[in-house]
Amino acid sequence: MKSYYLHFIRHGAISSTLQGRYIGVTDVPLSEKGKKEIERMAATMDYPYAKVVFTSPLKRCTQTARRIYPDLDPLVVDQLSECHFGEWENKTADELKGDELFSKWLAGDMNVKPPRGESTADFTRRICLMFENIVDGLMKTGTTDAAFIMHGGVMNTILAVYGLPQAKPFDWACDNGYGYSLRITPSLWMRDKVAEVFERIPKNREDDEE
Repeated sequence: MKSYYLHFIRHGAISSTLQGRYIGVTDVPLSEKGKKEIERMAATMDYPYAKVVFTSPLKRCTQTARRIYPDLDPLVVDQLSECHFGEWENKTADELKGDELFSKWLAGDMNVKPPRGESTADFTRRICLMFENIVDGLMKTGTTDAAFIMHGGVMNTILAVYGLPQAKPFDWACDNGYGYSLRITPSLWMRDKVAEVFERIPKNREDDEE
């Protein structure tokens, strides 16, 4: 039985002025530095082969997808968007200090919902339903190699739920332009809904030559 290879790649960097802020559905583009860094990585490192590329509709993902896989038209999936932080969007933790709801959310309460936003529980359900639907579609069409240009929160959530070895979301955190390759075996997926995380990506060219 064939295996399916899925490659998760975090989008390139956005403006440093936004670092430390909750940037979820705010549609900010890659910074100029972020564009150049992704282009450098695509030119000097090896990203995995893919027949199809899925991406969030937000610019920081679509711009990354076009730089890493310029020969493929990305398939935009709305449900791949980052968590909606509602009224907490573009704010820092310091700016939200003293907000009782934010304190509960920060403490890990899955059901706390930012005002006009999305709770962690709702976000996780959305992401998991989307991912399972995509995997089922890949299997139905026999598409064995797929790349996903993702937000950090989306990637970490999927890997924490489905990835082997098991790890917490923050354990899967990676820098912009980097990610992981997963192997899905249909029989194991149908039985346990798990995927083997077997490699960090992209690979250095010298690693390929060894």
